[in-house]
Amino acid sequence: MRWKKTLQLVDVHCEGEVGKVITGGVLGIPGATMLDKMNYINEVDDSLRRLVVLEPRGCLQMSVNLLLPPTRPEAHAGFIVLQADKAYPMSGSNAICVVTALLELGLVEMQEPETTVVLDTPAGLVTARATCEDGRCTGVSLDMVPSFVELLDLEFEVPQLGRIKADVAFGGVYYALVDVDQVEMTIAPENARALAELGIRLRDIINGRIRIQHPLFPEINEVAYVMFRNRVSSELYQTCTTLPPGRVDRSPCGTGSSANLATLAARGLADIGSRLKSRSTIGGEFNVELLGKTEVGGRAAILPRIQGRAWLYGIQQIGVDPDDPLSAGFMLSDTWGSGFPAV
Repeated sequence: MRWKKTLQLVDVHCEGEVGKVITGGVLGIPGATMLDKMNYINEVDDSLRRLVVLEPRGCLQMSVNLLLPPTRPEAHAGFIVLQADKAYPMSGSNAICVVTALLELGLVEMQEPETTVVLDTPAGLVTARATCEDGRCTGVSLDMVPSFVELLDLEFEVPQLGRIKADVAFGGVYYALVDVDQVEMTIAPENARALAELGIRLRDIINGRIRIQHPLFPEINEVAYVMFRNRVSSELYQTCTTLPPGRVDRSPCGTGSSANLATLAARGLADIGSRLKSRSTIGGEFNVELLGKTEVGGRAAILPRIQGRAWLYGIQQIGVDPDDPLSAGFMLSDTWGSGFPAV
């Protein structure tokens, strides 16, 4: 073979959401911090993202996590989430995939019954505690970055639907959280395509209407995802996060569940010690806990913990032939959805 680039990836999924991990073949990304490195991918050179995420090597229903040496001494590893439209600062399901891969591959020494792994992300440090037994990582809890509310009950007009309300909150990225009964649908597998397409429409409308900016990380300045939610009980929420250009998260979504918890706390519906479950479109669950309260840039924030599971299911090596005309990747609207083109 005469490949000009070779990458090693581990196949991992968290409650059905694929979060592959690049473990070899990337020498480095310029930048002093993980946020700088993410910005480099998004603003200067996104060829690596396109290579691993887009067709013919990638597919719609997955993310790829770029494993990097940490930029902060207290961290074991750094990672950046690569998705269909760009690189993102944080993802709960992907962090669970990364921790599981680090431990089960021996990249971080596993200690039984529990191993602590500190991750350096563009959104800040995330402390993970993995339960371990017989060489297997059986679960991962994440002490997430502080989450806070930007807006409650934001009203906006949607063609064919009328006025819709959404909460806008940060849980590692910015979310617009929409009660699904407003759009006369349920969170169910048969509605996944319709919810995905609607979520992308709502995201564009909201980003066109409001201006937001993280007080510590000014580059994080838009609603990344729309999460539809359904309050089943005081301790159980169905969640359906929609991702550009047009799909739904298969997992219960850790950053979205953190943002949702922040809105509950802001309304007095959750306090320190509160616990609930987030259930995905396909029935997977995350445990969600409010650990404490803090401030971010002078605004009230909470400290969420998310707990879930991931499984390794394969190892692959990919490469690029120097004559391959599709090395930059491509997408087609038949599978990539209503947000096409997103690159």
